[in-house]
Amino acid sequence: MDLMQFVPMFGNFAFMIVAFVVALSIIVAIHEYGHYIVGRWCGIHADVFSLGFGPVIYSRVDQRGTKWQVAALPLGGYVKFMGDANAASVGSDGEVAEVDMRRTMLGAPLWARTATVAAGPIFNFILAIAIFAGSIMYQGRSADPLTFGELRPLPPSFATELREDDVMVAVEGIIFNDPERAESIADLVPVQERLTYTVLRDGDQIDVEGPYYFPASVLSVSPRSAADDADIKINDVITAVDGTPIYAFSQVQEIVLAADGADLQFSIWRDGGRLEKTIAPRRVDLPTPEGGFETRWLIGITGTIFFNEKTESVGVFEAVGLGAEGLWNTVTTSLSAMQHILFGQISTCNLSGPVGIAETSGSMAEQGAQSFIWFIGALSAAVGLINLFPIPVLDGGHLVFYAYEAVSRRKPSDRAVQVFMFVGLSLILSLMMFTILNDTILCP
Repeated sequence: MDLMQFVPMFGNFAFMIVAFVVALSIIVAIHEYGHYIVGRWCGIHADVFSLGFGPVIYSRVDQRGTKWQVAALPLGGYVKFMGDANAASVGSDGEVAEVDMRRTMLGAPLWARTATVAAGPIFNFILAIAIFAGSIMYQGRSADPLTFGELRPLPPSFATELREDDVMVAVEGIIFNDPERAESIADLVPVQERLTYTVLRDGDQIDVEGPYYFPASVLSVSPRSAADDADIKINDVITAVDGTPIYAFSQVQEIVLAADGADLQFSIWRDGGRLEKTIAPRRVDLPTPEGGFETRWLIGITGTIFFNEKTESVGVFEAVGLGAEGLWNTVTTSLSAMQHILFGQISTCNLSGPVGIAETSGSMAEQGAQSFIWFIGALSAAVGLINLFPIPVLDGGHLVFYAYEAVSRRKPSDRAVQVFMFVGLSLILSLMMFTILNDTILCP
């Protein structure tokens, strides 16, 4: 047996694990720091801030008496407040003097406990907004009028005399006067190998030939998709499917839809070379603008126009607003997906657990820093949302206890809390086991 054949596989696995640990550690650190800092502002002392579980690798005690530590199992973290019996802040260790009770989680006012618990998910949402807003500011928006930037890598047959800084006027005689028509213009022009572009160059209006406006150039690859499994890369160009020449991304969509899941032979141009890939489309549940889902045959790629557009900057306040809109869309889409899964309207394969998240982390990291950072934002939003579910053990479960206390004017009994915590932990572990089976056996 040649052990060297396993080296690439091990390298990919190690890369995936590192990407997963990095993404999870950032999200957990922000979540737990939210608990810690708001608790401190509210007068609640933290004994331990831990990133990870298990044996402690590194620790130090700060001037406030909080022990900051990194543990060996980087699959979560916790803040243990003064007087807590455990990291879940359930029960008391019974070792706090009466005079210090105000500095404990159990002895703090209801408002302080509520703010401290809610801060974890809120900080996850803030991280998501910050990442989405930062991505928007980094990318900018399309310049008006639409102006050619750097041309994307394309096969020699797609050669063009279009240049950077050319200003779009028309395509095949169709006036192009709005950058937002970048998507719709593909529906207006004929699907053919070459198109005539009218552009402004150095003050003169000229006609120049170029490739189809929306070629089958890969902009992104969905993690754990058929294309991802086939090792399709960003900037790959699909030149033929089952021997049929391809000029437009829409041709690929039509062929994939018509294949009804059958194997397709893709001819790929990559960095000057030619590749052949066999890919079988998969049924995927996609969110619709109306809030529902539709099931379609997909291979898991998105296309793009054949050039990068010149951009203009987006202001901080506008970017933050767009980032908040991105968070809202992520949360509402996630809730809609869960609702549709519960009612059996879409497949449970849409649920991913640790294995699926790890694979997605590695895939997004392979696509570049920008994709990976965006993924961290999306995952942070999901973690914040899940933690607000009214399930004991999660932050949302604690908030339900506090709501009961606010209404009844008394805390729930220790026995009731322990029973609910056991039930909540059982639900979480059962769901985790199901998602692991989903990722590895039921929906690999």
